[in-house]
This record gives sequence, structure tokens and C-alpha cells, in this order.
Amino acid sequence: VPWIILNGGAAFAAYGTADSKGTKVFAMAGKVKRTGLVEVPMGITINSIIFDVCGGIVNDRKFKAVQMGGPSGGCIPAEMCDLPIDYQQITKTGAIMGSGGLIVMDETTCMVDVAKFFLTFTQAESCGKCTFCRIGTKRMLEILERITMGEGTMEDLDNLTELSGQIKAASLCGLGQTAPNPVLTTLKYFRDEYVAHIKEKRCPAHVCQSLLTYTITDNCTGCVVCARACPVEAITGEKKKIHVIDQDKCTKCGKCFTVCRFDAVNKE
Repeated sequence: VPWIILNGGAAFAAYGTADSKGTKVFAMAGKVKRTGLVEVPMGITINSIIFDVCGGIVNDRKFKAVQMGGPSGGCIPAEMCDLPIDYQQITKTGAIMGSGGLIVMDETTCMVDVAKFFLTFTQAESCGKCTFCRIGTKRMLEILERITMGEGTMEDLDNLTELSGQIKAASLCGLGQTAPNPVLTTLKYFRDEYVAHIKEKRCPAHVCQSLLTYTITDNCTGCVVCARACPVEAITGEKKKIHVIDQDKCTKCGKCFTVCRFDAVNKE
């Protein structure tokens, strides 16, 4: 504001695009090397913010997507992140500018889990006045929970789309009208991940615990640390010999993966 007062509105409006003038402050979070607040001119690309301003992705992993606009915003895939940032262009993707939240995601992020995470928030924040917002978001959340547990069906994807349209049309306030955005955009741009959860019973990003399988590789030294950590005694084997995980007993808690110091537990 002091800069605008000193230099004038015209100087500020010289930044940005024809439709979206000036600058925008974004709150950078997620899998990006430099987080925090950044002020950039409108019209800059998402890629420029992530790689030029914020230094790129943590551990130089593959950039996957951004979630933009807060809990009611949408997810934009990496392939579209050369898009200039302005209000019109962002809205066309299914996301919103919102308060300027920009969460960066890499290849280790499950987009179905992301949709469930944000819908959990908006469902809890619903005041309950509008039936479609109160009940519709709850039904959508139940569907997403089933999918991440490997119990979803292809019909669930059609139901998510139908419920999203009904909630957006029948909600009185902005929360209900935008709550389905994370689901709709992940369905649009990352439908293959939903299909993998449903048809193949696997999570491509290895995030959804119910869909993971833990196995012990030849790297095992037989230190027995994993066997001691297992809460259900699903790991057996003699000391200094390769251990085995009983898949029928395994609860997929991941403690063996966490405690192993020899990279001998495989998660897939």
C-alpha cells in the first residue's frame, strides 16, 4: 500500500494482465523448497513461481500438481502450469484464486487422498442449513473414503460428479458452491488415479494405507528390529536371516517400513 501511495495507481496497474492488474500475494506451502508468502505480478506462470521464485520441488522430485484457492479451490496438473495467473485463466481450470493459497504437490501425493482431505474440511465447516451441502458433502466424503480403502466402484465416480453438480447448484453460500471443486478437478485431471484405486486396488502414490502391501527384500540383515516393532507379530524369521511378512496378519500400519535402517522393506 505505501508503494502504491508513493507511485500511484497507474504504476501499480502497469503490472499484471489486461484483465487482472497489479500483483498478488500467494501463501506457498507443500512440497516446495521455499515456503511462505510471495508477492508476484499477475500474469506470471505457476511454474515461474514454483521454480524461479521458490526454488523448485523438495528433493528435486517430479512436480505433479498445485492446489489453488484454499480448501474450496481446485487442483491444477503440472502440464497446465505454464498458464498465466489471472482470475479468468485460473477459473477456467476449475480452480479459484481465492485467498491466494498455493499448495505444491509432487509424485508422492495421492490426488484421491488430497480430494478427501479438503472435502473433510469443508464438510465439517458446513453450517447445515442447506440440505445438499450438509448431506451431499457427507455422502461424497463417504464415497472417497470407500475408494481410498479399495472398496469403491466405477459407479462411485458418476455419483461424485452428480452430487457435485447438485451441491454447487443448491447451496446458498460460497462454501457449498465451491466445496466440490477439489473432487471435480482431481476427477477431471487425475481420473486414472481413481480408476487405479477402484479397479486395480492400488494407490499409485503409495499413500492410501489400505491399498499398500509391505514385503521384505534381500537387503534384510535379520536384525529383527521390524519384527519387534510389528504390533500384530506378522513378521517372522531367524536372527541374521531374511524375515517374512505374513500378509494375512499384516494390518498395513507401516511400522516395519519406518524402523528399517537397511531399506529392506518394500512398500507398493
